[in-house]
Amino acid sequence: MNEPHKTVEVEHKDIQQKSDSSMVAATFIKYAAYVLIFFGFLYFLVKYVFPKF
Repeated sequence: MNEPHKTVEVEHKDIQQKSDSSMVAATFIKYAAYVLIFFGFLYFLVKYVFPKF
């Protein structure tokens, strides 16, 4: 009735989410530039183009 002990090795993996802060910053700057250009274009339309009609 005496069973032999089995040794089981359990492998643990730590999963870490990698986030490159320089990529995040570059993406933020890119989209911030898009937004600024868009609002600049709208300002140009409202200030200079629409009054001519």
